Amino acid sequence: MHELAGKVAVVTGASKGMGRHFVAALVDAGMQVACLARASTELDSLAAELGDAVLAIPCDVASSAQASASIAQAATHFGRIDVVVNNAAIYHPFAFDTGSDEIIRAHIDVNVLGVAWIIRAAIPHLRLTQGQIFTISSESVRLPFPMLALYAATKAAVETLSEGLREELRSDGIRVGILRSGSVSGGAGGASWSDETKAAFFTKILSTGHAAMSGSPASPESMARALVAALALPCDISVDLIEVRAAQEGLPEGAKAVAAGAAA
Repeated sequence: MHELAGKVAVVTGASKGMGRHFVAALVDAGMQVACLARASTELDSLAAELGDAVLAIPCDVASSAQASASIAQAATHFGRIDVVVNNAAIYHPFAFDTGSDEIIRAHIDVNVLGVAWIIRAAIPHLRLTQGQIFTISSESVRLPFPMLALYAATKAAVETLSEGLREELRSDGIRVGILRSGSVSGGAGGASWSDETKAAFFTKILSTGHAAMSGSPASPESMARALVAALALPCDISVDLIEVRAAQEGLPEGAKAVAAGAAA
């Protein structure tokens, strides 16, 4: 039996991209999972795909009221919460001098405040189970990408938040970790980008070398295995930060297309 079997997780940003892979991997490890995301057909389809092990809860984590209500619903439905995975995030490149109020606020509201609202609501439940909090961060914290400066800043903010909470909650037996992710294929972050935005971003990161630094994207299944492995470690040790980056040389898919067009 897997070490996580019978436990309950809450995953934000669960309906698509990396979040959906996290949910599938946790269910495969024997967990029940409350899946939080904005209302969508993708969220609705999780139950059909994974069965009674999941509970789909429409939630905008940027709303403190919705975050609190969703955590309460998850705890009531499953009877406990053992793990919180803060995965929901806005990831949208823009030239900073042309960034709208809306996109700047969205990054802060989702990437920072959304994490804060979920953690605040979950702490009382995690005290009862001596559970874990894992927040998904990015390799760009160490080397911020152009046109993603604010995104990198929000990830640095939640890493610092986690560091402080790790010490604050240690006496409660709650472990607080960060999964700092490198480039992963099949992500949902770029689905809403315009062709103009994609061209500008990938052209920029090719010129600065950030595209090559990212490497050939890892598979989402591999990244999900890394999360499960970290969560399954014995309770007498804590993973403060695990950085999992692409191991192979190469370029992100969008950058490959731009590079090929430039060479043609």
